[in-house]
Amino acid sequence: MENFHNLRLLLKLYKYRSLGIDYFDDNEKSFTNLSDDFDLPDDIDKLKELSLNCSLCQLSKGRKNVVFGEGNLEAEIMFIGEGPGAVEDEMGRPFVGRSGELLTKIIETTLDLKRADVYIANIVKCRPPMNRPPNEDEAKTCLPYLLKQIELIDPKIIVTLGSTAYKYLTGDMNTPISKLRGEVIKYSNRLLLPTFHPSFLLRNPSAKRYMFIDMKKVKAIL
Repeated sequence: MENFHNLRLLLKLYKYRSLGIDYFDDNEKSFTNLSDDFDLPDDIDKLKELSLNCSLCQLSKGRKNVVFGEGNLEAEIMFIGEGPGAVEDEMGRPFVGRSGELLTKIIETTLDLKRADVYIANIVKCRPPMNRPPNEDEAKTCLPYLLKQIELIDPKIIVTLGSTAYKYLTGDMNTPISKLRGEVIKYSNRLLLPTFHPSFLLRNPSAKRYMFIDMKKVKAIL
C-alpha cells in the first residue's frame, strides 16, 4: 500500500509540474491536500509516459529501458509475463529474446494470429537483476500500471505466462502453476487462463504439448 500511495503522489507531482508548479514546502500535508484527482490517466500513451519516468522501486536503478508493453490496443487476448530479460531491457520491448521467439511462434501456429493482433506485457516493467523473479514489493509497486493497461485494452481473455504472473495478478500466492495451467478462471469481468512461461518450455520441450492444448482452449473461447 505504501508504494501505491507513493505512485499516486508521483502522479500528482507530474500533474502540478505540467501546470508550472515545481516547489512545495516540506510539509507533505500541504501537498496532498491540493487535490484528490490523481487517478492513472485513461489514455495509453499518457500511461506509458508515466511509466517511462517511474523510479518508485529499486528496479528502476538498474534498467536500460522501461518495457511498457506492446500490441493491439483493442486485442481480445492479452499475454502477461513476469518481467523483462536482458534482450527486452536492451530493446525496450517485451518478449523479444528466445522466449519471445517461441511465444510469437505459439501465437501464430496455435491461435492463427499475428503477434501484432494480441497485446503483451509483464508484471514489472523494469528488468530484475540476473533475471530473477520480481519480489512482492517490486510487483505491487508496478501493478497499478498493468491493471490500468488491462482496463484500457479490455481483453476478453488474459493468458498469464508462468507462476509469477498468475500469483501477482490474482493474489493466489500458493497454488502451483502445474495444478492451475489450462484452467479457465473468472477474473473481474473477463476470463483468465494460466499456462507455462515460454522460458520453461525452452528448458522442458516435452511440456510444449500442454501449451498447445491451452492455446486451443483460448481459441475455442474466442
